[in-house]
Amino acid sequence: MGRIWAGVDAGKTHHHCVVIDEDGKRLLSRRVPNDEPELLELMSDVLDLGGATWAVDLADGAAALLIGILASHDQPLLYISGRKVNRASDGYRGEGKTDARDAAVIADQARIRRDLLPLRPSDEISVELKLLTARRADLVHDRTRAINRLRAALTGIFPALERALDLTNDGPLILLSGYQTPAGLRHLGRARLEVWLKTRKVRGAAQLAQAAVDAAARQHTTLPGEAMAAELIETMAREVMTLNERIKDADKLIEGRFHRHEKAEVITSLPGIGVILGAEFLAATGGDMDAFGTPDRLAGFAGLAPAARDSGRIHGNLHRPQRYHRGLQRVFYTSALISIQKHPESRVFYDRKRREGKRHTQAVLALARRRVNVLWALLRDNRTFQATPPVLKAA
Repeated sequence: MGRIWAGVDAGKTHHHCVVIDEDGKRLLSRRVPNDEPELLELMSDVLDLGGATWAVDLADGAAALLIGILASHDQPLLYISGRKVNRASDGYRGEGKTDARDAAVIADQARIRRDLLPLRPSDEISVELKLLTARRADLVHDRTRAINRLRAALTGIFPALERALDLTNDGPLILLSGYQTPAGLRHLGRARLEVWLKTRKVRGAAQLAQAAVDAAARQHTTLPGEAMAAELIETMAREVMTLNERIKDADKLIEGRFHRHEKAEVITSLPGIGVILGAEFLAATGGDMDAFGTPDRLAGFAGLAPAARDSGRIHGNLHRPQRYHRGLQRVFYTSALISIQKHPESRVFYDRKRREGKRHTQAVLALARRRVNVLWALLRDNRTFQATPPVLKAA
């Protein structure tokens, strides 16, 4: 039996699988439910046709069960993104888009391409971190939207107070859960407001009380709908505080899972990477550098390796690639920003790039790209970061 390729167009309830041989001839085309018995039957039928290399257009989600089954049976599996499938489809006959056609394109691309990454199931901790970091990101986005709504409502009735408060801190939120209007703050007064805040363990109660009362002194006009808006502001302030608590709970869960990973100490030894960024790195990569082959491929996956765009007489045009993992780029970019403040050598590198004429963002990206190589080497050698590289002994 010859070599064959099985392309799977993954869906929520059903997948479509197309199998081709070395000449591109279609050997099998089948729609199967996304359930274990049917997927096992499909795998058995495909293996009866020959030694198969599988390819799928999803790396998780709806394809998770299929990936897990193939991994448990040691089946080679490649990943081809949906964007690549769509672009490749233009080179095949026919204009219609069907699951069977997409599966055939996936199978044929797996047959002819040599740049597709093998898809390996992540370890248990990395999968948990992926779920937890995604949940944390949702909560942070919800909090941002809630704060923006709160700012808009407060500006509508009391703009001076909105300007005076930093609503990303707990103290101003606690204040708004009790007092929202200029008249209410003026009636209470600075001294009593300070006591009220201190009983609720607000840091900087005196400064916050003074700022709120000063804002109230600048507005004596009562606006239409102020009472109803004040009630809504109180509710929204409590919602933001609840979201803050949920984010703190998520952080505790992430920290607990992260420190159980065998690479946790190595990752966080690199200046600028803490628990949350380290967890996001593991969620994006699984910590398995063998899946990328080289640090250049990891940098490309993170959008930190420029892609050439030459045409005609124009050469040397380098641009950020359009397709990359934005979460992983955020890890390296944010950690680079932090390291500039915390790590002298990173600051020296950044300053040198600035002297060379690079803008701030360009200099940070250059530092982030350098850190990819450093973290790659640390994970490869399973050693923690040292400011002075270890001296290799002669053989």
